[in-house]
Amino acid sequence: MSNPRVPYRFSDAGPALAHHKDGQILVHLVVNVENWSFDAAMPRTIITPPHGKETIPDVPNFAWVDYGMRAGLPRMIQAIRDRGLPASTSINASVIDAYPGAAEAMLEAGWEFIGHGFHQKSVQHAGREEDVVGQSLDKLRRFSGQAVAGWLSPGLRETERSLEVFKAAGVRYVFDWCMDDVPNWMRTDEGPIMSMPYNLELNDSIVYAIEKHVTGQFLDRTRRTLSLFERECEARPRVLALGLHPHLMGVPHRFGEFEDMLDALLASKKTTFLKPVQIADWFEEQVPGN
Repeated sequence: MSNPRVPYRFSDAGPALAHHKDGQILVHLVVNVENWSFDAAMPRTIITPPHGKETIPDVPNFAWVDYGMRAGLPRMIQAIRDRGLPASTSINASVIDAYPGAAEAMLEAGWEFIGHGFHQKSVQHAGREEDVVGQSLDKLRRFSGQAVAGWLSPGLRETERSLEVFKAAGVRYVFDWCMDDVPNWMRTDEGPIMSMPYNLELNDSIVYAIEKHVTGQFLDRTRRTLSLFERECEARPRVLALGLHPHLMGVPHRFGEFEDMLDALLASKKTTFLKPVQIADWFEEQVPGN
């Protein structure tokens, strides 16, 4: 079936969009910050267990991600801060208690907080959906003092009713539907909700944890995407989102690549770095939700 939430059309056949006042390519840095439960199976693994039999606790795969929280994340925060760039964190709400220093550092850095479940579990395995979404948003809102208007589901997984649940909980834009280079309004029974561009192909989890490319592939994809967008944005703006994880881009052999990605995007005369709330405001001012 075609997309049940938004009618099909070519991307450039949508409503006319004026360029943002600061640039034609709107760059969004999304740092996914997660709490992988030590006493449960890991959401993803870098090393398989002996004889193919899963073990709990899974020390090496837990430590893989724990390294990102201890060593990778501070590197990434510093690189983004040194360049004066805005960013967002797609954050499990339980990170606030499990990694309080990380949560405080991102808040101090001025990052936008995006709902990302309570633990790193897909909605089908995390409990009653309304409870998980409501509790996650409430905890993030109380901690950050922000509206927390965005949601990125763990693993980008949803149920048939997720968008209704998000909208009822006060979510304004969702990142799960990686279907366009500009925002779109999607239908829900609770009213319209915005699909914010996110990218499966410009995502370190896809590039390095799943496809297992050599270091440098993410930089190459970023440069190639930027090159095309620099041509296309003359006719229509583009949103360029990078999906990032501290245990992948914060490791020493990839960290220089991460810095090169930021510098390549900064060097373009057509880019501007924004938080998702700024992108949402820019889009909604021109295309109000119906």
